[in-house]
Amino acid sequence: MEIEPIAIFHSPFGSKFGIPKQAGIVKQLRGEIVLESAYRNADALRGIEGFDYLWLLWGFSANKHGTTSLMVRPPRLGGNTRVGVFASRSPFRPNRLGLSSVKIERIEWESARGPVIHVLGADLMDGTPIYDIKPYVTYADCHVGARSGFVDEHQWQKLEVEIPEEIRRQLVRKGWDEGMLSSLEAVLAEDPRPQYQHDAEKVYGMPFGGVDVKFCVERGRLRVTGIDED
Repeated sequence: MEIEPIAIFHSPFGSKFGIPKQAGIVKQLRGEIVLESAYRNADALRGIEGFDYLWLLWGFSANKHGTTSLMVRPPRLGGNTRVGVFASRSPFRPNRLGLSSVKIERIEWESARGPVIHVLGADLMDGTPIYDIKPYVTYADCHVGARSGFVDEHQWQKLEVEIPEEIRRQLVRKGWDEGMLSSLEAVLAEDPRPQYQHDAEKVYGMPFGGVDVKFCVERGRLRVTGIDED
């Protein structure tokens, strides 16, 4: 079977570095679903306004190489413990397909780009191809009390985030609003670093919202040290 994208996703993430580990973790994170020309018709979305959430089936477009192992190292387990690829949400999969549940913020019906779906909480990089969109339905998709394997056993520790006031002012001058600043803080609190790296003196860079955010981490505290043009 050959599949082609039906839409392209747009988000603040210029690379896969820093993207939340799962959809819904950063609930205020905004993104857009722009349909490909063949589907830019309001009929394709008729009735979608009655749903709160969508399932997105998409491609890990930044992972160019195929699967090299049937075992992967989930970040939740510190990046060292191995589990089976089909017992994980790893992006390194045989068919490089992702599945995410996102919240509908609004539908932009009148646009030069056709109907645009504005969503919240996505874990997708800018330019990600979307292969299908399906509504989330509670009677079938919600399983109260379901077990989540190793995820239940390992709590994710968030970081305390410090963005100096001068850097905040720089971002505001670039057109950022409070929503973007809040999203950046929430993304950084999830610790974008590879889980095996703990060098307090290392300065990391994360492309986000058109800038390269520089930061370092020490003793559970992340401090933004500067921004460069992306």
